[in-house]
Amino acid sequence: MGTIYLSETANPLLISYLKAQGHLVQLIRSTRRTYEPVSSHPDIYFCSPAPGHRLFRGQPDRIGYSYPQNIIYNAACTGKFFIHNLKYTDPELLRCVRDMRKIHVSQGYTKCNTVVVDKHSIITSDQGIFKACRDHMDVLLIRPHHVKLSGFPYGFLGGASGRVENTILFHGNLKAHPDFGLITDFIRSRGLKPVYFEEFELEDIGSILWEP
Repeated sequence: MGTIYLSETANPLLISYLKAQGHLVQLIRSTRRTYEPVSSHPDIYFCSPAPGHRLFRGQPDRIGYSYPQNIIYNAACTGKFFIHNLKYTDPELLRCVRDMRKIHVSQGYTKCNTVVVDKHSIITSDQGIFKACRDHMDVLLIRPHHVKLSGFPYGFLGGASGRVENTILFHGNLKAHPDFGLITDFIRSRGLKPVYFEEFELEDIGSILWEP
């Protein structure tokens, strides 16, 4: 149980599923803080320090319209590791995660490109994230693309997913991803359950953020 933060563009099937599980769904509306395709994405405004923890709430007036000013909160956190382009991380967020081990990556949209599975396990299609993290944790490198994002040639799997309790939820049909078997096996090997929706296309909606 808890509150789930979702883009207003999230598919109604995902919303209905979450409500049926007893969660409160809070939709993030589009703003003029940043450009339209990502302006309703929760991972632009919030950061989850670890799965199942209270979210860090950023200050919207600190977010710039364009990259990299709009990625100051878009870090991937496992609870043990804090992964981001540390040149742009908001200082207040860094203070909040001061006890975590920091890993610097070039990809500013770090959370968008990272599925946080547990404290020691992530999934990414980004070579830079993979190379920076592989000596510190278990990293599954998957093929890029195969995820829709309105206004862009493609989106990222991290932005099309999120951990909710003991499930890793995917916004759309994960079966259509060429690395479906690798992804689901990796998740199940961590004692978690993958959940996805075959009825609609896999789409990046700025992560599914869960706050118990």
